[in-house]
Amino acid sequence: MAANTFHKLRDEIENGIVTGAFEPGARLDEAQLAARFGVSRTPIREALMQLSAIGLVEVRPRRGAIVVDPGPDRIFEMFEVMAELESMAGALAARRHTEQDKAAILDSHARCERSAASEDSDSYYYDNEVFHYAIYAASHSGFLAEQCAALHRRLRPYRRLQLRVRNRMKVSLSEHAAIVEAILAGDAETARSRLRSHVAVQGDRFSDLVSSLSQRQSTGTGGQPR
Repeated sequence: MAANTFHKLRDEIENGIVTGAFEPGARLDEAQLAARFGVSRTPIREALMQLSAIGLVEVRPRRGAIVVDPGPDRIFEMFEVMAELESMAGALAARRHTEQDKAAILDSHARCERSAASEDSDSYYYDNEVFHYAIYAASHSGFLAEQCAALHRRLRPYRRLQLRVRNRMKVSLSEHAAIVEAILAGDAETARSRLRSHVAVQGDRFSDLVSSLSQRQSTGTGGQPR
């Protein structure tokens, strides 16, 4: 199975979990999922293992993969930590970035601009991911980059859902431009502040995210996708 096809399969299952099509506590049956998506059980099993690694499902002996609901408080806590990690990466990137890092950041920002112009939130999400990873790399701290990437993966479904809130893509792109400006100017403290604000989910943004989760979960259908 091609990588893009597999990612789409994983994302479909992931979306089903965060939108309530698969309810918390529901068992995700490999055979049923394989039939639904028209694939063998092997990519389904791999997708479930990846979702287990980010905490969306729990693989239990003799029961298989069970949907996990972290709850809004846990999600908020993860975003708080993510904001601090990314703010540190941004500050280090401002001080340490090379010409190669600069090119990677500018290129990833340009990709975000193109996907935002197309109003495709899923494409923007993946280009946004490249943008953030370029900043992690520019920090030249291998351990920090690893921690940022791990939590970024853990928050993947919620970050993608957040981008579907009205005008969030436009605002996100504007915030990216300000972050790029600070990093390339070598302004570590401004880069730190702007990245923290960009990632943190507070106030209205957190309310919007919780509302999106609630609205989508209210359309769930007893643990099976619509």
